[in-house]
Amino acid sequence: MTNDLLSDEHRILRDTVRAFARRELGPIADEIDRTDTFPPDLFRRLGELGVLGVTVPREYGGAGADLLSGVLIIEQLARVSGSVALSYGAHANLCVNTLCVNGTEEQRLAYLPGLCSGELVGALAITEPDAGSDAMSMKTTAVADGDDFVLSGTKTLITNGSIADVIVLYARMAGVTGARGVTPFIVERRLPGFSVSRTFDKFGHRGSPTAELRLDDCRVPRRNLLGKPNKGATILMRGLDIERVFLAGEPLGIAEEALALSIEYARQRHQFGQPIGNFQLIQAKLADMYTQIEAARALVYQTAVQADRGAVHKEAAAAILFTAEMATRVCLDAMQVHGGYGYLNDLPLGRLVRDAKLLEIGAGTSEIRRLIIGRELVK
Repeated sequence: MTNDLLSDEHRILRDTVRAFARRELGPIADEIDRTDTFPPDLFRRLGELGVLGVTVPREYGGAGADLLSGVLIIEQLARVSGSVALSYGAHANLCVNTLCVNGTEEQRLAYLPGLCSGELVGALAITEPDAGSDAMSMKTTAVADGDDFVLSGTKTLITNGSIADVIVLYARMAGVTGARGVTPFIVERRLPGFSVSRTFDKFGHRGSPTAELRLDDCRVPRRNLLGKPNKGATILMRGLDIERVFLAGEPLGIAEEALALSIEYARQRHQFGQPIGNFQLIQAKLADMYTQIEAARALVYQTAVQADRGAVHKEAAAAILFTAEMATRVCLDAMQVHGGYGYLNDLPLGRLVRDAKLLEIGAGTSEIRRLIIGRELVK
């Protein structure tokens, strides 16, 4: 089924990114995790590969491809480094795609070429210390003042926050309550009043920088308003749907790598005079891992195709819900197949487990995803 969804162009893109990830990221993936550092030139190299603006029309420097292409890219990056995949997704989807879909012609020309080349790094800022799953309760305010809006507040747990040059940032118009007041802005790190207040030491996805951002009377030019005032809730919700589809490629890639490592180990590891892959219990575990991955792949790929045609609210939630929880199970099973060696940091299995777990939390927790699906089903 999934093969029918992939064109020749999709397959070439998938194989090209896979080769790049093995060649460029493979030798440094463990170091990225161990030292919690992101290679400073990596975005430029991804720009040269042509993947940073995967869904952006060619006239702005992008690849002009579909959402499924983005899923394939993040999937292949995640097989080697979940950290790089996450930062890539925050840039290419959360920032670049949001700006491309909702920006004016002036905004697209001003920002997209640099974001597509890797000269600029992008991020999305929604979450606040007291507004996570309940995003519409955000307290960051925007006050109109002449040719500017003055923004004040705090954004936290922002992927790429400490390295981003361009941030799609959501605030609430002062005096407007509820979802109606939510409005996105294009915020540049060079603006007075913008600062990175701290960075976070994470359990997984180490090397993908996560930061807290402060806006202290930060003056944002009116031309950087993304969309219309008080109309940001629709942009936010549609963006979250696309994010969930796009991001679902990451746990898929992580799980694929865990299975590949397990198959290789089952062939090589001998016990009781034969490869452990000959034992039925090992075969059954591998079979379950494979089946879960292929079921997730079908769901994610199909939802990506559907998303380019229309709304995928519950479908997007289902795709990442199933795939994220699947990846954690598969990675833990892979560790079990490897036995004691799987518990050592000499192998990447611990990193895969730690990276997989975030995907049950970010872009809406598994609990929120279930609420979305259930609410849609009974409407």
